[in-house]
Amino acid sequence: MSITIKVNGVQHVLDVEFEMPLLWVLRDEIGLTGTKFGCGVASCGACTVHVDGEAVRSCVTPLIAVEGKEIVTIEGLAEAAGAKGGLAPVQAAWIAEQVPQCGYCQSGMIMAVTALLKEKPKPSDAEIDAAITNICRCGTYPRVRAAIHSLANA
Repeated sequence: MSITIKVNGVQHVLDVEFEMPLLWVLRDEIGLTGTKFGCGVASCGACTVHVDGEAVRSCVTPLIAVEGKEIVTIEGLAEAAGAKGGLAPVQAAWIAEQVPQCGYCQSGMIMAVTALLKEKPKPSDAEIDAAITNICRCGTYPRVRAAIHSLANA
């Protein structure tokens, strides 16, 4: 049996197991490798994508759970944010604040922060801490916070 999902505005008809995690569908079936595998148990956040505008951990989200929903990955974030051909505001703030070091966790972190700012445009430090549970092995959290606050103050 096949299943149809919409990723970054494009319909994909897939012939895969419905229980397959969305992460592996994105990476292996569709070829969008910006979403990263980190832990496989929804703890680290490297695999964060948007499903109907909400940040979800794709490593534990079965494909069947996203049928008929809008999925946005880091590759489609700029266009979803209305920045055709450019960068989404969070991506631009990431560059301005020099957030990434190794960069592995950053696509998931950017997706989580984008969802937070949509819900709370001017989050407090406590709200940031509660909402952004992504793990950064390089410890760039002060720069992540600075980027979030720069967007909230813009």
